[in-house]
Parts: sequence; structure tokens; C-alpha cells
Amino acid sequence: MSKFGRSIRTFLADGSPSGLRHVEIANWSGQALACPRSRFSELKEWDECKRPGVYFLLERATSDNNTAYIGESEDVLKRLANHDREKDFWNELIIFTSKDENLTKGHVKYLESRLVQISKDAERYQLENSVSPTQSALPRADAAAMEEFIDNIRLILGTLGHRILEPISAKRALVTSNSSFILSDYDFHFKVNQVKAAGKITDDGFLLLRGSQLSLKSSDSMPGKSKDIKNQLIDSGSLVDKGEYYELVKDKLLSSSSYAASLVAGSSRSGPQSWKTQEGVMLKLIEEQLLKH
Repeated sequence: MSKFGRSIRTFLADGSPSGLRHVEIANWSGQALACPRSRFSELKEWDECKRPGVYFLLERATSDNNTAYIGESEDVLKRLANHDREKDFWNELIIFTSKDENLTKGHVKYLESRLVQISKDAERYQLENSVSPTQSALPRADAAAMEEFIDNIRLILGTLGHRILEPISAKRALVTSNSSFILSDYDFHFKVNQVKAAGKITDDGFLLLRGSQLSLKSSDSMPGKSKDIKNQLIDSGSLVDKGEYYELVKDKLLSSSSYAASLVAGSSRSGPQSWKTQEGVMLKLIEEQLLKH
């Protein structure tokens, strides 16, 4: 799918960037309302949330173990009043409805089912949904319109700081300018102490790829954060002891290439100097070359 610029308009109801926000995309019939849980009672003044739509209950946690719930209703505000009493984990709410009357029960059921599945596939948030909702059967034209609606939901959620629908391993589209490559186009490798690993640069950080090998030992020089991440991966089963090394069985997103390199080596490492292309070119040199263009 081709990428192009989009215009998003955000209205801050009380002038606060963390308060109640109304979000629109140019030439789109949909709309979003976002607010912290502490401001939930203010939604009763907004007719935009008293109609059919889908919603996200989100936990904005300090760690990467965020939790979410995705739902639908013919009267979103009425359904959310129940969640406010019954669900404790969430601290942020985002609602998606239509500016016209064209969203039906069938449409929002379709949206809910697809959004739950996309979120599960993305593996960024732990979903509180106990069962996968049934996807309603829609005419071909309506289904296509809902897929476009989902694409705009993804865009707004990302703009609001929640990439719940974005796979962490998704490859960024090539830039069609005179520059032939961007960092996300390169595959990087790191070999040290009889272990080898692979990774990629993404918009979110450095992605350590499944199948990478990690040192069994953790030296005193290994950064504390890397040690904590390693222990979390072991506890969750994402690192499997293969006798001579640990094997990563699930992609792991890290904030920097240096944390990734330290995690692999079990000691303090410079990511830009450790990670290299298949041809042996260091990440540091590629970053320097790209800055010159």
C-alpha cells in the first residue's frame, strides 16, 4: 500500500494535552474521543460517544507489559459505564464512532472482531478479552469500508501514543527520494563468545530477532537494565536454555542497539560498534553515512 501524508486535527477540549481530546482525519466520516479515566464523567456531555462504535480501554504502564480491552456497543457511553465499575486495570479510554448515522451493529461487530485479531497478531498489548468476538458477515463493499475505517483507527491510536495495532516487526516502507536506503532496510548481525544474533532497526527501537543466541553468563559490567530484561525473558519462557547458550524464541523490542548487544554478549557493549551488516559494515558507519546525505 502506498504511503502518503495525512492531516489529523486534534481538539483539546480544555486546552490540556492529557485531558479530553476529539480527533478527526481530513475527509473521513469517523471520529475519536480520548480521555483519561479520571475524566470519564465528562463524556456524558458529548453526543459523539452516545452512538454505535468501538472502544479501547488501555493501561498506559511504565513497563512494556501494557494491558488493553477492545469492545463495541450500539451506545458506547452506556456500555462504558459498566466497565468503569467492573474493570480496574485501565487508565485511558479511546472511542471511535462515526459523524453520520452509517455505522450499524453489524459494522461495529465486524470492527471489534478484526481489531481484536489484529491486536493479538501485533503482540504489543496483553488483551483482557476472554474470547475472540464473532466477525459479522458484511457485503463486500461494507467490509472494504470497515477495513479503511480500521486503517484510520490504527493511525489515530498511534498518534495518541498507542501502537496496539502495529506489529513490532513491521517493515517500514521504502522512501522514494534520492536516498536509496534508510536504517530499517538493513539486517544486522552480532557474533561474540560463540553466540550469534540478528536484529533490525525499527521506528520503535532495536528489534532483536527470534532465533538469536544469548550468552548464558552475565558479567558484572552488564548494564542493570539488560540484566532485568534477560531475567524477564527467562521467566516468561522467551529465552530457552540450549546448554551452551540461550535461544530467543520470540522477537524482542529494545530501546537501543546497545541494550540489545549487551543482552546478547552478557556484558557492556556498544551497539553501533557491535552490530554489523552481512558485509561487515558497522551500524555506526551506516548512521554516519546517512547523516551526510
